[in-house]
Amino acid sequence: MMMSMSSERGKLYLGREYDLKKSQVGENPVFYKAQHLTTHGVILGMTGSGKTGLGVILLEEVLLQGLPVLILDPKGDIANLLLTFPDLRPEDFGPWVDVEGAQRKGVSVEEYAAQEAAKWQKGLADWGVTGERIAQLRRAAQFTIFTPGSEAGQPVNVLHFFEAPELDWDEHEEALRERVGGIVSALLGLVGVEADPLQSPEHILLARIVEHVWRAGEHLDLPTLIHLLQKPPFNQVGVFDLEAFFPEKDRFALARTLNNLVAAPGFESWQEGMPLDVKTLLFAEDGRPRASIFYMAHLDDAQRLFFITLFLEAVRDWVRQQSGTTDLRALLYFDEVFGFFPPYPRNPSTKTPLMALIKQGRSAGLGVVLATQNPGDLDYKGLTNAGTWAVGSLRAERDKERVLEGLEGAVAEAGAAMDRRTLDAALGALKPRVFLLHDIREGAPVFFHTRWAMSYLAGPLTRKQVRELAGPAAEAATSPSEARTPAASKQTVVVSVAEPRPPEAVPEGLSPTPPTLPPEILQAFLPPTTTFEWALRAYEEQTKQAALTKDRDLVYVPRLLALGAARLLDRKRGVDHQKNVVRLIQVSGSSVGVNWGEGEAVVGNDDLALKPMGEGLYEPLPAELARSRDLAQLAKDFADYLYYNASVTILYNPALDLYGDVGENRRDFRVRCGEEAERQRDAELKKARAAMDKKIDAVEKQMRREERELKADEAELAARKRDEVLGIGESAFNLLSGRRASTALSRASRKRTMTQKAKSDVEESLEAIEDLEGQLQALEEEWQDQAADIKDAWADRLEEIEEFELKPRRTDVTVSFCGLAWVPVWRVVLEDGRQVDLPARE
Repeated sequence: MMMSMSSERGKLYLGREYDLKKSQVGENPVFYKAQHLTTHGVILGMTGSGKTGLGVILLEEVLLQGLPVLILDPKGDIANLLLTFPDLRPEDFGPWVDVEGAQRKGVSVEEYAAQEAAKWQKGLADWGVTGERIAQLRRAAQFTIFTPGSEAGQPVNVLHFFEAPELDWDEHEEALRERVGGIVSALLGLVGVEADPLQSPEHILLARIVEHVWRAGEHLDLPTLIHLLQKPPFNQVGVFDLEAFFPEKDRFALARTLNNLVAAPGFESWQEGMPLDVKTLLFAEDGRPRASIFYMAHLDDAQRLFFITLFLEAVRDWVRQQSGTTDLRALLYFDEVFGFFPPYPRNPSTKTPLMALIKQGRSAGLGVVLATQNPGDLDYKGLTNAGTWAVGSLRAERDKERVLEGLEGAVAEAGAAMDRRTLDAALGALKPRVFLLHDIREGAPVFFHTRWAMSYLAGPLTRKQVRELAGPAAEAATSPSEARTPAASKQTVVVSVAEPRPPEAVPEGLSPTPPTLPPEILQAFLPPTTTFEWALRAYEEQTKQAALTKDRDLVYVPRLLALGAARLLDRKRGVDHQKNVVRLIQVSGSSVGVNWGEGEAVVGNDDLALKPMGEGLYEPLPAELARSRDLAQLAKDFADYLYYNASVTILYNPALDLYGDVGENRRDFRVRCGEEAERQRDAELKKARAAMDKKIDAVEKQMRREERELKADEAELAARKRDEVLGIGESAFNLLSGRRASTALSRASRKRTMTQKAKSDVEESLEAIEDLEGQLQALEEEWQDQAADIKDAWADRLEEIEEFELKPRRTDVTVSFCGLAWVPVWRVVLEDGRQVDLPARE
């Protein structure tokens, strides 16, 4: 048996060195400096590698150092930290051993518990861990299992996170906007909306609303946010009008989705218990550090993402408030981080705050340790920011490659070198509980075998086990003022809300069950989607006064529900539209027919339930809704109403032969008409211009011919003038020399005549060119007038907008439901004795 081992101050006892060549555990203990956790760490290892055991051992050692830990436990493995038994008696192990394991071994549960106790006694003794050290661990910290969204353990009030923090916006604007973004991302993720903070209108609008309310210092909770989503306190988002950015119909659909979340059974658990305040989660009232374990095995993926995002944002708030330090103040341990910190390009709402904690936590004294099976589960930047690596057995080559790449990056950051080939061979052959430990502050990596865990590793705990285990701890961890306190009680406006009436005190005229009806009577139940608190708040806003209530009941009132549709088809005009019509009408009980023009409602087939949804009281049923022949006649009347009254009006421009779309308003249709008129106008202008260009080309061609002739005539004229001058000189010479004068004069006369003719040709060409230029100018003026006429004509046609009404054929009218519908209302008796019905549905 080994001598008793205990950690030195500031050092964590993880195990002993392991000789890979001899495949045996050495004698040298492996101590890890707690301070080095401020550079963060990762624990990697496939199933069966001992990864969970190493994580538990690390947490045990940190707690023994008097340091608090925050633990995210998605699968329920780390809750084993509460299974510590200093006396190591079989009866301590009995409630937690695997019953199926006992059956497989063919022994009783008691015998199996004794075997497990003996195994733990020997394992701890071999590693020098005593029962006193286990007792010391139990005394060192207050262990609390928190169960968000459930009362199995200590519930967590996460919805208080919507309340405005007491921070100055001018000083902390960036931090507050990061918190707003985290809250909105978490909320949208919870209802299945994948939202990019920079692109998604849902995210942008909700963030704007939260920031607006926080800046005003007003109260904000989820019902208020849903209300403001339908009627935001501003009319513009960026440069866009609110309706253009996020139409009212889309806002209502999102509000309805969020409201269904609030109205869902069990949602109140999210607003009960201890607030998500990290300072309180780190230290108990008696000053001891806390091991705050957030058990989430009972949550679905969306709920885990929602809670973890808000939790990380809360830790981020705490980090911002801390002064700088080089010491470890607290440890955040995130087990099974798969899906919450993935590589690029995936970006869940948990990734941004977790990356921020890794980058900023060191200076605040916060260490972050991430544990997962595959290195591919982690963002590469997160891997290379880890100063400590504990790597167990990895079989897949891609996993080993990623680890080696990350290790090389981390080692290079530290300015050291690494033997990649040796590590590659070792990682694929490691035995269970054997890990490669690399601390960038300690030089070369070392292989070690983990010590025996002081906590009993029973495997993932069930919710029932958590309830049994966490009961006493949860009571001890919560002060009387904090325990099971609904967030609604912390609102600034105090409203007197009566509890539901007990079943034995059913008011006169109501029944606790719906009446029994013949099977041929169509009936449906509309589930409530509005909480009593929200309905009462809406009533107070409407009446402008506080409402004090004595009694309240959820009452189902009978109504005539008719669901129908009319198909409006006109292939010539390109219309194929279905108009859905819903009527929810209170039947008076008289023989007077139903006014189908009233009672417009928003109900779909998906809203109809065949059975009552939960408990409630029921009003008496009018006779007309209980007789099949009356309902059949009402269905026929409703079909007639649809045939004669269902129609759509379509805009039409006969000049353009253009029809509008169903629902298109006159302004939008006129815009389309303008575009079409412009297209046809441009086509006509182009055609007319082509014809005009043809005329202009003919004139220009003739002008070019005349200009050529002018050049020729001018050249001829110049030549004739030269000949004429020479002829005059020749005649003068002949006279002086005594030659025959008559011959010279005759020749000079002929030349003069030819010169006159050449001059006449030039003048004729000039006149022709001038005439052609006038024709060109006239054609250009003609084109201007013609183009103006065309434009005016098309401008007039733009205004020729008519309306065309399209009605359905008899065969295109259908009635899918016409019968009894039970509609929920909150029936409230006020303090002054008045009775009011508040809508329990939107």
